[in-house]
Amino acid sequence: MRLLLVEDSRRLQRSLGTGLRRAGYVVDVASDGQEGIRLAEENDYPVMVLDLMLPRLDGLTLLRRLRERGLNTHVLILTARDTLDDKLRCFQTGADDFLVKPFAFEELLARIQALHRRRLGHKNPRVVVGDLVIDTSARQVTRQGAPLVLPAREYALLEYLALRAGHVVSRSDIEQHLYDGRTEPASNAVDAAVYGLRRRVDPEGGGASYIETRRGLGYVLRPLSS
Repeated sequence: MRLLLVEDSRRLQRSLGTGLRRAGYVVDVASDGQEGIRLAEENDYPVMVLDLMLPRLDGLTLLRRLRERGLNTHVLILTARDTLDDKLRCFQTGADDFLVKPFAFEELLARIQALHRRRLGHKNPRVVVGDLVIDTSARQVTRQGAPLVLPAREYALLEYLALRAGHVVSRSDIEQHLYDGRTEPASNAVDAAVYGLRRRVDPEGGGASYIETRRGLGYVLRPLSS
């Protein structure tokens, strides 16, 4: 999943960006509110992590403009402000969650995952596709009960397809959510990622695949045909 972090602290940008990328997320970073609203309008982020004390445009104003323009990104407020009035003001403006600094990174990660599932209508962190089980909370995958170890990018691709299982996902959507704005992927990057994922999750012997190619449209994750 590709998300937006709007935070002016360079230290937090580095630490959160590193942690989230290690967890398999693609992270775009904005250092002020103006840059944050620009990126939010240019890209369809499922989740935004937003500080309130920002230069050029404060976080609450950014959030208000986001909602006035009809953008449905799920917004997690990350701030040192911890009064009830602060929380109510954020929720009334359109925030989806609120986390007070300092915080445990594991809690931030869990809240981001929950917001992502909420956006896609999944309450259960476990997604079952035939005998393939993707635990989006633990970020673990099993096939017929046996664990599968996936590199971060291949796991990100599988989770993205799994949360849309049964539906065609276009190559452009996959590309947007696997690579950040600083990366210019090769023309065959999506094909290569799908090929690598198939090698790891499909049964040995060839033939059947969980990932069906729809020519000219994209890819569909579905149970293996019996």
